[in-house]
Amino acid sequence: MKTRIQQLFENKHSNITSVYYTAGFPQPDATRPILKALQDKGIDLVEIGIPFSDPMADGPVIQASSHQAISEGMNLKKLFEQLEGMRTEIHIPVILMGYVNVIMQFGIEAFCKACTQVGVDGVILPDLPMHDYLEAYKPIMDAYGLSMVLLITPETSTERILEIDKNTDSFIYMVSSAATTGAQTAFDAKKQDYFQRIHAMNLKNPCLIGFGISNKATYDAACKNAQGAIIGSRFITCLRQHPNDYAQAVDALLKQLQQ
Repeated sequence: MKTRIQQLFENKHSNITSVYYTAGFPQPDATRPILKALQDKGIDLVEIGIPFSDPMADGPVIQASSHQAISEGMNLKKLFEQLEGMRTEIHIPVILMGYVNVIMQFGIEAFCKACTQVGVDGVILPDLPMHDYLEAYKPIMDAYGLSMVLLITPETSTERILEIDKNTDSFIYMVSSAATTGAQTAFDAKKQDYFQRIHAMNLKNPCLIGFGISNKATYDAACKNAQGAIIGSRFITCLRQHPNDYAQAVDALLKQLQQ
């Protein structure tokens, strides 16, 4: 039986739009309403960030949203409580993105069980070493039907990319650069070469490009060289500008992706 993530990529082969936002931002109870607003506006896939005090892969915009959410009491337990019953109204794939320390404190198996219970489809842990994933995480995640999404960067070796492709079954997160998250106005020739190199490898998993997607130029470049794009910092900024109207925040994002 195919997962929701696999069904998405089977039914839609290009221009997939994935949006990231931080749980508990801009208000502690915003998680579910934002998720619903994104689905209602046609977003294909959603990544919900688990707030963490030291999010090393995130730029200042997402870091600030994470710190605000934590200061207002958001944590992983509350996130699961907010997502409980979401599958009565949410049909698009939902992924949780966080850091290993938070998952370890919660308990790996308890985390996977909670994900399955609320209907989360997959997990992204940027700081999880490959060896630890294969040895400690993958067996438990497989048992609970959870997909792991692993990241590659321009510095990732061909050997590692093939290993990631072999050991995952959803999609590969192509980080546009080795830097932290944050909006960019265009992708330079070096990044374009990297995109084309990965595309030419004919991996079994589809790819989505993230980090720096903020306008039409970067969105179109991502969709040209992969199955779609992941937008994070730009949407967090839209939420900060429209903290009381999530539909308006999504509209603002979609408008910027066409400019």
